[in-house]
Parts: sequence; structure tokens; C-alpha cells
Amino acid sequence: MRLLLTSAGIKNSSIHDALVDLLGKPIAESNALFVPTAMYGLPGGAAMAWRSICGLATTPFCELGWKSMGLLELTALPSIKEEHWVPTVQETDALLVGGGDCPYLSYWMRQSGLADLLSSLWGKTVYVGLSAGSMVVTPTFGENFAVHEALIGTDKGLGLVDFSLLPHLDHERFPENSLANLEKIAASIPAPTYAIDDQTAIKVTDSTVEVVSEGHWKLFTP
Repeated sequence: MRLLLTSAGIKNSSIHDALVDLLGKPIAESNALFVPTAMYGLPGGAAMAWRSICGLATTPFCELGWKSMGLLELTALPSIKEEHWVPTVQETDALLVGGGDCPYLSYWMRQSGLADLLSSLWGKTVYVGLSAGSMVVTPTFGENFAVHEALIGTDKGLGLVDFSLLPHLDHERFPENSLANLEKIAASIPAPTYAIDDQTAIKVTDSTVEVVSEGHWKLFTP
């Protein structure tokens, strides 16, 4: 299992180097698929998705110089034959799962069938999450932290790792993400919980968990 769980994308050279290490080759030689689904659970999600795809967002993800880039829209997958999209996912080097509404993303990860497919990808595909895309692989992101802008969803994650994650620590746009507030949320989560800022990521290789940071972070234990 290889995951790089970021707060705001590939924001610095340390996180970039961690991604290259997980890929086992340069980004320029790697194929990627971008999942924008979580953005559509938020107001203005269509514009957010467009900016991310075009590399105009402040969260470096699609614009890193990938060999090829494709889009995987989870809400469309139930209406498409599996043979039309499953091989594409199985052949990609990196699955880039963008941020947005956590409950909405969790719902569509399951409904689309991608959640069931992930376990077969670990030997060859690197899962790269951004904000909600990182939180969704944890056991729970906490009901108080869930945005709940969308009409469907749950505060339960996929449980692919045994810790939880709270991104955007001390971000100027999110005053509610102060260390004190995130500590209160972490207290309600029955798992070790990392609070990370936008210059930090969690690198997971099999059973090894490593914090990659040029910023600040805090681990809360239940």
C-alpha cells in the first residue's frame, strides 16, 4: 500500500520528493488520473474543478508535469460498463483524489465501485489525496469536521489506514482550524489523529507511516 496524504497538494520540495519516491520514477514518466468528485459537493464546485484541472488552483496537483493526465468522475461510473473504466484505473501510476466535501466523496467512492477496486491497486498505483481526498481513506473524519454541504454522505471513511487526518491546520482562510479546535475534534475520534498544515503530508508505505513536512503538525492519540 502506497499513499501520500496531503493537506493542499504538492506544496514543497519535500512532499514532491516523497511522491517521486513512492512512484519509483520521475513524475514526467508517470501517468495520472484526477478525481474531482468531492468538489461538486461544495458551492462553486464546478469552477473549483476547472481551476484544479487547468492548474490554476493554489493546490498543486494536476500541473506537476505528468506524462499523461485523465479524469475519473465517480458519479458517472455506475452508468458506465466496468470494462470501459476499470482497466484505465488499473493501468495508472497515480490516482489523484481532490478535495471538497468529505461525506459526498465517501458516498461516491463506495457507490462508484472505486472503493472496492482500491485493494487490487496497491502494488502498482500510488494514491495521492488532497484534503478530503486524504481524509476519505481514514476510518472517520469526525462528524463535526464534515462539511455536509451535499445532501448525501457519511462521516465514515474507507478505513484504508488506521489513523485519522485533519488538514489545513492554522490556515488563514479557515479560522476554525486552529490547533485548539482541531484538538477538540480529534478528541471525538477513536483513532490516532494527525492535524497537518498545508506544507505537510503523511506518507504511507505498507505499514510504515512517515510525516513529511516543511511546516507544522500535531499527532493526537485517543
